[in-house]
Amino acid sequence: MNWPNGAKSAVMLTFDFDAETLWLSRDPANATKPGVLSQGIYGAQRGVPEILKVLKDHDLPATFYTPGWTAEKYPDRIHAILEAGHEIGHHGYLHEWIDPSKPDEERAAFEKGLAALDKVAGITPTGYRSPAGETSANLVALIDEFGLLYDSSLMTDITPYRHRMPDGRPGPVELPWHWSSDDAPYMIFAIQAPRPIRSNDDIFQIWRDEFDAIHEMGGLFNLVMHPQFTGRPSRLKLLHRIIEHITAHSDAWIATGHDVATAWAAANPE
Repeated sequence: MNWPNGAKSAVMLTFDFDAETLWLSRDPANATKPGVLSQGIYGAQRGVPEILKVLKDHDLPATFYTPGWTAEKYPDRIHAILEAGHEIGHHGYLHEWIDPSKPDEERAAFEKGLAALDKVAGITPTGYRSPAGETSANLVALIDEFGLLYDSSLMTDITPYRHRMPDGRPGPVELPWHWSSDDAPYMIFAIQAPRPIRSNDDIFQIWRDEFDAIHEMGGLFNLVMHPQFTGRPSRLKLLHRIIEHITAHSDAWIATGHDVATAWAAANPE
């Protein structure tokens, strides 16, 4: 892949701004558990502003994939993200877990999420990321139907590619990611299903090694983070650290999902 300005690799700094929807979608009973939900509230109230400060310090763009419910509850955060020059992406309505056997529900959540972002900020996002690391053919069809440029839900490759629709038409661009470059496996914690919480050194080593290998191969390093996890005080230091490592590579191009998809599509016309 020939990235813009002669860059060897591309990097996306992305944040899934789920707030409480992360927990409400996992278990509706969490609606009555303020302790659980407070993690999501922290992400909105404190995590997002702190992350915006880090991005400003480094003068870097990012993409915030945001459920419609989150946008409706935290409109000031949405406006702050946009005013700082970052991209807002579509992330469902209530971070709904995907069920391909219920296409009507998938459509309803997709349309409701789009409507919420339009109502709150007057925007129509050009990119989508499905909640909870899963998607479906129904959703790819919806992305195509509503004219979005790209999806960022699959782990098929380390470089972008284009979906092929059932009728043979070219579909949306896919911007792949992977769990190894997601903060959730290392930081998420719930009493019902506790996981070991990993140190910054552990996570930095994994992210650094993944970036270095992808950079060497000329691919896309798609870093997936959540304000309620990476927005914690010590994790903000990790964010600074990985950004400093990436930016030490002058031939790594850091861009929003929209810009990465646009550049790839221009270099790979159908």
